[in-house]
Amino acid sequence: MSRTLKYDIPGPDWRIRPDDVRESGWEKIFEREISSLRLIVDVGFGRGEFLTQLAQRDPGSAVLGVEYSYKRTLKLARRLARSDLCNVRLIEATAEQVVGELLPDASVTTFWINFPDPWPKKRHHRRRLIGPDFARELARRLVLGGVVHVATDHAEYAEVIDAALAGEPLLENLYAPEPFRGEASDRDATAYELEWRAQGRRFHFFAYRRRG
Repeated sequence: MSRTLKYDIPGPDWRIRPDDVRESGWEKIFEREISSLRLIVDVGFGRGEFLTQLAQRDPGSAVLGVEYSYKRTLKLARRLARSDLCNVRLIEATAEQVVGELLPDASVTTFWINFPDPWPKKRHHRRRLIGPDFARELARRLVLGGVVHVATDHAEYAEVIDAALAGEPLLENLYAPEPFRGEASDRDATAYELEWRAQGRRFHFFAYRRRG
């Protein structure tokens, strides 16, 4: 039985719009809750449990959740409104828009991109998020020493991600000489990851640092 989507926000509404960023900038958006802006970006936060754990673990950081789905953004906004977390902002937009247009160069300490859609059919490959152009955009937005983490359970897409990240001269592989790891102890598992792990799927975890 389907549930009716609830639209009320039972507390602070931490959603922002692209125009809010253009008008005010990230420092202004977070200034009441964060004394020094250290920006962590969760691209495609899905159910939101991973983003929530990021914010809880590092309350001094500004955590930005990017999600294209209105429904997912609304649901997480409702959950956050009932929590005591205040260092989170949610933006309903594409990853390309946020990274390419709204984030200044050298502004992000960490990107997390967990299990982006692999678009497995060949005719849909152009829709894949991570390729050489997006890898360059990610690298430019990282502070020196900042890190981008990517996870996928799709073997063929892992090869594409590997080529894109390894081919970006501004990034260096923290897992070298291996292109990726099958396990990563320095991260929390997403809800989908736990489900897929129970199914015996193989994972590919990447970590690349902005060269200094």
